[in-house]
Amino acid sequence: MATSTQGFEGGQIFNRTELATRLAKQVLHVSPTSASSSGLFLAAPRRTGKTTFMRADFAPALESQGARVIYVDLWADRKADAGEVIVAAIRAELAKSEFTLTRLAKSIGIAGAKLGGVDFSLDRIGLGRDVSLVQALAALSDEAKGPIVLIIDEAQQAITTQQGNDAMFSLKAARDDLNAAHFGLRVVCTGSNRDKLAMLRASKDQAFFGAPLIDFPPLGEDYVKWFCDNTTDLPAKLTVELVAPLFRQAGNRPEILGSAADQLRFDLSLKLEDVERRFAEVVEGQIAQANDDLLDVFHSLTPIQSAVLRVLAATGKGYAPFESRTLEKYRTALTDFPSDSELSSANVQQALTALQEKGLVWRAARGVYAMEDDSLSDLLKREGYLEGLDDGTESTKPPTRRMRG
Repeated sequence: MATSTQGFEGGQIFNRTELATRLAKQVLHVSPTSASSSGLFLAAPRRTGKTTFMRADFAPALESQGARVIYVDLWADRKADAGEVIVAAIRAELAKSEFTLTRLAKSIGIAGAKLGGVDFSLDRIGLGRDVSLVQALAALSDEAKGPIVLIIDEAQQAITTQQGNDAMFSLKAARDDLNAAHFGLRVVCTGSNRDKLAMLRASKDQAFFGAPLIDFPPLGEDYVKWFCDNTTDLPAKLTVELVAPLFRQAGNRPEILGSAADQLRFDLSLKLEDVERRFAEVVEGQIAQANDDLLDVFHSLTPIQSAVLRVLAATGKGYAPFESRTLEKYRTALTDFPSDSELSSANVQQALTALQEKGLVWRAARGVYAMEDDSLSDLLKREGYLEGLDDGTESTKPPTRRMRG
């Protein structure tokens, strides 16, 4: 059933209480046949309501079942190292309890700690510090006398740096310790790309090997009904029959519907009989504009940057940037661009670095590359820019008419 609560910025939000309660119960459940105590990974496309659910629904559901929740958003500051962001969140949780900090201070030989900072500083907690994350989380668990649930949003960012990788292995050690000798630790990781999340748990040398990876359920018709019921300040009521297919077309992104409704609210000449037509036009216009913006960025790339991006988008998970077969695909993509510069591993690397800086390509610390946003891959495929790049044959559509040489 659809419900509303006060949002983080004062507005109403759509709550998924039943889903949150069910998921919280499963995460906290202890079973000899379940791998959820190893962690849980939830994948959902960007801007589809995942973060709102985690903060407004899932965290309260966990707390109502006796858990202490620590929420970390690795996209809150894209320039900050993911490992340090995780450490900072745990420090902030510890700072709420003078008693726990005192116990930690005594555990490293500081009696009568001054918690204002002179004798014991929060900086002494973290990776390679006096107090490890294992000790810090164990102290929180013992104080709470219940499980700790660490929610890491956009968790794939953790493996883009060595410190982030180290933090994940430290959390694995804490999980093993707390689940064996304290009140338990669950690590819930969310991300906008399934393949990137899988890198955190798919191989034996990863910290959360074997943890479940599931697709987070998208918002559906119950959300659309809630949206229509709460959009009451237009000359005519919106219907589920109109909005539902538009919502699917928009990739189940709530902000597209909200922005369209706002545009109509400020159209002072809008007539009752025009509401449905105009709403559909505005939604479709926003989708088209978003696609045009992505294509504008794509068409601003140099020929080699475009070739590298297109081959990465066409190849997907198996992309090996410097193998001879991949170099041949780059040459295929460059067919329409005579160039004096010879294709080499060095200029491929330069192109990948430039694409990272433009926010189009993501790189793990181990050198694995992926598209930053899957929606660009989907758009390039729909527009025909990936033709011929999955098998090394020549593309039938020149993609470069608007590109810079």
